[in-house]
Amino acid sequence: MGDTWDLAVIGGGIVGLAVARALLDAFGLRVVVLEAEEKLAAHQTGNNSGVVHSGLYYRPGSLKARNCVEGRLALEAYCQERGIAWERCGKVVVATREDQLEELEKLERRSGENGLEGVRRIGPAEIHELEPHAAGIAGLYVPETGIVDYVEVATSFAHDIEEGGGTIRTGSRVLKIIQKTDHLEIETASGAVHAEYLVACAGLQADRVARMAGLKPEIKIVPFRGEYYTLAPEARHLVRNLIYPVPDSRFPFLGVHFTRRVNGTVEAGPNAVLAFKREGYTRTSFSLGDTFDTMTYPGFWKLALTYWKTGIKEQFRSLSKAAFVRSLKELVPEITSNDVTAGGAGVRAQAMAPDGTLLDDFAILSAERMIHVLNAPSPAATASLAIGKTIAGRAGRDFGWLDETAVVQSSR
Repeated sequence: MGDTWDLAVIGGGIVGLAVARALLDAFGLRVVVLEAEEKLAAHQTGNNSGVVHSGLYYRPGSLKARNCVEGRLALEAYCQERGIAWERCGKVVVATREDQLEELEKLERRSGENGLEGVRRIGPAEIHELEPHAAGIAGLYVPETGIVDYVEVATSFAHDIEEGGGTIRTGSRVLKIIQKTDHLEIETASGAVHAEYLVACAGLQADRVARMAGLKPEIKIVPFRGEYYTLAPEARHLVRNLIYPVPDSRFPFLGVHFTRRVNGTVEAGPNAVLAFKREGYTRTSFSLGDTFDTMTYPGFWKLALTYWKTGIKEQFRSLSKAAFVRSLKELVPEITSNDVTAGGAGVRAQAMAPDGTLLDDFAILSAERMIHVLNAPSPAATASLAIGKTIAGRAGRDFGWLDETAVVQSSR
């Protein structure tokens, strides 16, 4: 028969762990976390730049905006309490061309609408004061942006789960989900699991897990690889904290930027190129099934035909170090090819609609006995504690654990 649980959470990234932790805290359930890989935080959580986002970019009133601001404050408090290294170091968003000034003004207005504090418009002199080697005609200073190691945070969440009586199973890739009369049967690579309820936070496999459970989400996960370069130790002085360009509002990507990490290293990137494998971190990574999934999805071709020039530019920047460095020089002109070496890469689980729209907000789908987090892009790591609280509240109402007016409060 396999093991029986009140709740199974699919996904051992930071979102799945935060959700399991919140549900365990709120309702005292018998909870099992099912992670496909042999270690936790193996994908998006373990391959990002470690930025604690302020909430600057997101549409006011959106789930991303609300959860980011609330989640950032909760994350800072959590790290402070648990002794996890973090820093609220601030960042500058730099406009290098006149045609970026209107977008910069929009970001400044949005910062106020999203409740950020201390954001201010700065000119070339103050850009130089904050980041002596950066260049720009105008900018925004965003003091509430920070840095942290999200793998360390995820590891701490896992400890909380196990300390609270929950169980975490790695090497438990979900193979099948069967609806029974009064529970769900989940077949995994490590054996069968029976659970009354299910919350799926499957990241790069989110749409497939939903379909496996009998749902028919319209969206498709299309993977985009983001590649980084690392500044040589002798070049780290060129970046004090975080330096970002003004983003292109047509896309949910922020453009190549500089990020100082909590360990003192400095990353440059990422770009955004189509990946031919959902969990493929190199240029040669390839999955016939994943590629077929992308290439046969109408939304992908609508996007590709609209923005083919941008796609070619990103692919070229992926293949050409010189092109990548030219992009970096727009922000820090002193950077040379000798100052950077190839670093790691991450894969973004980008949800796409049939009309080619890239979903920019969190997307959560409820069904009988199930909740599926279909889209949780950046700033999901920053917002993880708030997302956990949000899902706990939704589960309480959907699954009958709460009345309509109850508010979920985490004890930790």
